[in-house]
Amino acid sequence: MKKITTLIFALALFLGMLTLSLREIRNWQLSDMAPAYPVKEPQVSPAAAQITPDVEPERISLVDSRETAITRGIANVSPAVVGISVTQIRYSQSPVMADPFWRFMMPGTPRWFQEKVSSLGSGFIYDVQGFIITNAHVVEQAVDITVTLADGSQHGADLIGIDKKTDLALIKIKDQGKYHAAQLGNSDEIIMGEWIIALGNPFGLFSESRMPIATAGIVSSLHMDFGFQQSGRVYQDMIQTDASINSGNSGGPLVNSHGQVIGINTFIFSGENNSGSIGIGFALPINRAMVIIDELRSKGFVDRNYSTGIMYRDNNVRNARLFDLSISTGVIVIGIKDGSPAQRAGIQAGDLIVGLEGQRIQTNDDIFAYFISHNLKSGDQLVLNILRGDTRLDMPIILGETKP
Repeated sequence: MKKITTLIFALALFLGMLTLSLREIRNWQLSDMAPAYPVKEPQVSPAAAQITPDVEPERISLVDSRETAITRGIANVSPAVVGISVTQIRYSQSPVMADPFWRFMMPGTPRWFQEKVSSLGSGFIYDVQGFIITNAHVVEQAVDITVTLADGSQHGADLIGIDKKTDLALIKIKDQGKYHAAQLGNSDEIIMGEWIIALGNPFGLFSESRMPIATAGIVSSLHMDFGFQQSGRVYQDMIQTDASINSGNSGGPLVNSHGQVIGINTFIFSGENNSGSIGIGFALPINRAMVIIDELRSKGFVDRNYSTGIMYRDNNVRNARLFDLSISTGVIVIGIKDGSPAQRAGIQAGDLIVGLEGQRIQTNDDIFAYFISHNLKSGDQLVLNILRGDTRLDMPIILGETKP
C-alpha cells in the first residue's frame, strides 16, 4: 500500500513540473512573435520647453499675504489722524461754600471758581491746508489746543468754529504747510454689517506709539436717533458700531475698508461704573457732518436764528367747533406774521397742523419738542402736514428770518 501511495505522489509531482515547463516555453514563443512597433517618446510643448525660473508664477511673500482691506484702510487714513490735547477752563462749585452754614459765616465768598484742566481727544485732517474735524466736547471752552500728527510733530491749532448742538467743531493747524488729508466717503452708501475701523487717541496712547490706535468691527446699526440730550446736544441718524471706542477716541474717524472716512466717533454706551467700551459705540455720519463743517468754515458758526412766523394754539373740542374742524387734536394756526417763512409758504389762519415731517402733532408741546430734538438751522426745509377743511396738505417751509 505504501508503494502505491509513493508512486501516485511521484506521478503528480512529475505532471506539475511538466505543466510549468510547457507554459514557460509558450511565453517565450509569443514574445518572439510580437511585432516591433516604435516606442514614442513623450511630447513636450514648445511653451513648456521654454519655461525658465524667470517666468515661473509669482510667489506671494508672507508679508503680502497678511495684507487685507483692513490693513490697507488703516494705512491710507493713519497719516491724517491727529491726537488733540486741550487746556480748558471749567467752573466748579466750592465744596465748602455748598454748605449753607459756611455761606452764612462767610458772606460774599464766591461759590464757584475757575480751574484749568487738560483733556485729550482725536480728530482728522480733511483738507491739505490743515483743517481738522473733531467733536465739540473735545475743544469747547479751550484756551489752548495742541495737535500731534502721525509723524510725532506737535502744532498749535486755532478754533475756527463750534456747533454744540451737533457736537461738531472745526480747528486749523497754525503752522502753514501741506498736510496729508483723509479721503471722505459717502455715509449714505454704508452697508449694514460691513467692516469698519475706528482710529484715534484713546487714553493718550497716540503720544506713546507715535501712530493712531486702531480697532476694527462692523456696522452694527444705522439711523439711530437719540434726540435731545441734557448736554444740549442732538444726536440723530447715528452709525452704531462694535469697534471699540474709548475715552480719547472722540472726534476720530470711522473708516470703511476702502480707507474712506464715513463717520466721526462721538460717544459710547458703557457698562456699570463707566467701565469703558462694551462694544456699543456711535458715530456721526460724515455726510450730515460736512453740512455743519462747511458752514463753520464759511461763517464760524451755524445760523440757527430762524422762525416760522406761525402763531398757534392747541386744538380742543371747543376750538374744533369754532373753526369747524373734524377732529379735536392738533394745533390750530391762529395767525401768520407778514413776511414770514409761513406766509411765503402759503400757510393760512385756520389751518390745522397735525404733523411735522410725518411725525404726529397733538399739542403745541409736541411742536416744541420736535424743534428741540432736531438739528434744524436757517435754510432748512420743514414739511408741515396740514388739514385745511377736509383736505390734507403737505406744505414745505424754508426756515429763515421774517422780513417785513
